[in-house]
Amino acid sequence: MHITMVKKRLADGSDCRKCQEATDYLASRGLLSRIDEVLLADENDPSSPGMVLSKQLGVERAPFFVVKDERGEAVYVSVLQLVRDRLGATVTTAQQAQSIDADDVGGI
Repeated sequence: MHITMVKKRLADGSDCRKCQEATDYLASRGLLSRIDEVLLADENDPSSPGMVLSKQLGVERAPFFVVKDERGEAVYVSVLQLVRDRLGATVTTAQQAQSIDADDVGGI
C-alpha cells in the first residue's frame, strides 16, 4: 500500500490549519510514518504537484489522501476515515465529533 498525503500551503507559506491538524493527529497516533509521500498544493503555484493532483482527481479540499494498493486507487478527504479504513486504528465517537469543522457545514 502506498499513501500520498496532499497538504495545502497557504500564500504566506504556512500549512493550512486542517492540514496541520491532520499531521498532528497522525503523529500523535504513531501513524505519520505510514504516509509514504507528501505533496504540496501551493496556493501560489497552480502547477505544484498537489494542485495538479487535486485537479486530476476533482478534490477541492485539503488535506486529502490517495491510497494505492492491489485493489486500485482510493481518495480519502478525512484523516479519520483513512485511519479507520486503511491504517487499522480505531476512531472514537468523540474524535469523530471533534473533526466536524463548522466551516465545512452548510448554513442558512
